[in-house]
Amino acid sequence: MNITFFGHACFQVQTADKTLLFDPFLRPNPTARPTDFDSVKPDVILLSHGHADHVADAADLAKKHACPVICNYEISNWLAKQGVTTAIGMNLGGTVKLGDISAKHVPAAHSSELPDGTYGGNPGGFVVRSPEGAFYYSGDTALISDIKLLADSGPFRFAALSIGDHFTMGPEDAAIAAQWLNVKDVLGVHYDTFPPIQINHPAAITAFANRGATLHLLQPGQSLHLS
Repeated sequence: MNITFFGHACFQVQTADKTLLFDPFLRPNPTARPTDFDSVKPDVILLSHGHADHVADAADLAKKHACPVICNYEISNWLAKQGVTTAIGMNLGGTVKLGDISAKHVPAAHSSELPDGTYGGNPGGFVVRSPEGAFYYSGDTALISDIKLLADSGPFRFAALSIGDHFTMGPEDAAIAAQWLNVKDVLGVHYDTFPPIQINHPAAITAFANRGATLHLLQPGQSLHLS
């Protein structure tokens, strides 16, 4: 299982010969590399909620690669208006299966407004299962007790957790989430892109270490391989 971070909350996971791309925010992202939009080749796109910093490049990438987009029902309708014919709209608690990959849409406590100002549906995260194991992406969320229930969906190879504070969990709360999930490797997302979500890296790493987890703070374009 190979994980590549593209900045903000955009990352991809290569597993079971599939490339899963989450929350593509590439061209407008000040921390992303200029070549990332052209270099990514997703087999599946997954969207946690409707904010522009999570869906900015979704429609163009979906049409370019003719790939499924797993998202909530309201986002699927918004994508259809932009000519995307491959969106799979779902809602919290539902699971989409694509071959050996499955993605369950799980709760997040946040808000969701689409770039055109319309309602973006329920925000969420994903529990993804593949032949190489399961992982959890929190999406943008506060620390909520629902995360405790997800531990029964494990064991997880890793979790991608929002850590930037201000709009989502901060490092201390995200470290509690990692402990609840009994996960040892955490990809930090949704941090440092803009001034309100800049974090203290050593303090964040320590917060996770104190709860038995390793926080990986990757640079845009950097990868992490889990054997």
